[in-house]
Amino acid sequence: MITSYFPKCVAVFALSVLSVGALDTFIAAVYEHAVILPNGTQTPVPKEEALLLMNKNIDVLEKAVKLAARQGAHIIVTPEDGIYGWVFTRETIYPYLEDIPHPEVNWIPCRDPQRFGHTPVQEKLSCLAKDNSIYVVANIGDKKPCNASDPECPPDGRYQYNTDVVFDSEGRLVARYHKYNLFAPEVQFDFPKDSEFVTFDTPFGKFGIFTCFDIFSHDPAVVVVNEFQVDSVLYPTAWYNTLPLLSAVPFHSAWARAMRVNLLAANTHNTSMHMTGSGIYAPEAVKVYYYDMETESGQLMLSELKSRPRRETTYPAAVDWSAYARGIKPFPSEQPDFPGMIYFDEFTFTELQKNTGNYTVCQKDLCCHLTYQMSEKRTDEMYALAAFDGLHTVEGQYYLQICTLLKCQTTELRTCGEPAGSAFTRFEEFSLSGTFGTSYVFPQLILSGSQLAPERHYEVSQDGRLRSRGGAPLPVLVMALYGRVFEKDPPRLGQGPGKLQRPPSLAPFQD
Repeated sequence: MITSYFPKCVAVFALSVLSVGALDTFIAAVYEHAVILPNGTQTPVPKEEALLLMNKNIDVLEKAVKLAARQGAHIIVTPEDGIYGWVFTRETIYPYLEDIPHPEVNWIPCRDPQRFGHTPVQEKLSCLAKDNSIYVVANIGDKKPCNASDPECPPDGRYQYNTDVVFDSEGRLVARYHKYNLFAPEVQFDFPKDSEFVTFDTPFGKFGIFTCFDIFSHDPAVVVVNEFQVDSVLYPTAWYNTLPLLSAVPFHSAWARAMRVNLLAANTHNTSMHMTGSGIYAPEAVKVYYYDMETESGQLMLSELKSRPRRETTYPAAVDWSAYARGIKPFPSEQPDFPGMIYFDEFTFTELQKNTGNYTVCQKDLCCHLTYQMSEKRTDEMYALAAFDGLHTVEGQYYLQICTLLKCQTTELRTCGEPAGSAFTRFEEFSLSGTFGTSYVFPQLILSGSQLAPERHYEVSQDGRLRSRGGAPLPVLVMALYGRVFEKDPPRLGQGPGKLQRPPSLAPFQD
């Protein structure tokens, strides 16, 4: 089912008018797809059965593509795993794979479907793009034969890759990207030997592409933006929300803001796995987003974006994330800090005990400073300021520096860091900063009900403060400066919070 309207229960901010002129702007579309999943099986199904399942999903995607095209979209992004789902073994995924050639072969599958063997999925996607004059971005599986002369060749004689493909408005294959940072349960796929930096040019800007957990990495995510200077990033994902700090919409919008690039993020929709949260994000503002844990249908979003944001007068300046924090002395504390866990990391916390105050909390080299004023200090809610400076080691290994203000789940200190869904305490003023040792810091401000705070109510200053702008007091759920210290990472990211399933010890968040 496809809906292009926005239900009342969904938090959506559509902050642009759908108009387009020349090549200075373009209409972007993303589709959050409720994937039709295959029946669980321990043995591979016949290729005909696999194709039947994929065609069911493509039929749904086709409706979204046509609807987007009718509304003037130039490009549409669909989710990771959006054509066949997930939870496969290496053997059971095989009937769903096709040989995807390098785009340099200059191939339009819709016109020449047999050129590279049996490729019905690529043919359908190509025809969708050509027949609707729109760029189509999809995630499918690639297979590549190998032999004993390759010491890394798997025993079954083939490589299998989680793969994004892009077909242009003529149906031509213009991009192929093999996911570099696989999540732990993705045993059906192989790691590429090297990270691929995939970009392509269009009449409406230069695009890069990567998948899901890649957004946590330096290669390819940072390289594609900083070294290849793309204008927009295409981002298929299958992301389950892990509050308080790893919910899809807040993290993806923060990444777009911090990296100063357009981001088109399409998530899968599966409420039983807490997978929802797609959006279109510009460097200076959230354009539109979707977060819905109440319904089971897909959702199409469209918005206008600047084709080349770096050339715009509104392009945000770079932020020195530690400038302010390193220039002030830590605020004195009259109370002891206490430890608490957030997503298996031990943070250092301090409680906000008054309705106004100045607090500092430190861990290793990171000191987090907070100045705030509440409308009133409610007795039934507790807030804390927390810092983390260390290597995260569960479901992936990556080095973090985080400053966060958050609502505790209850009024017990031990629940600080546990997921919370609603907040009634309102903050009239706030300023959060930290002595970060990295220039990659992603600012989040999440309100009650997991809604994003509108940009008119807050700003990120060039000296590294996430601070209020005035106006209506905000029911803050989470405020965070989420830093990544790439030079302290292990050699390769291999797993992470991007998709699929939790370890048995993790109870899903209930809103």
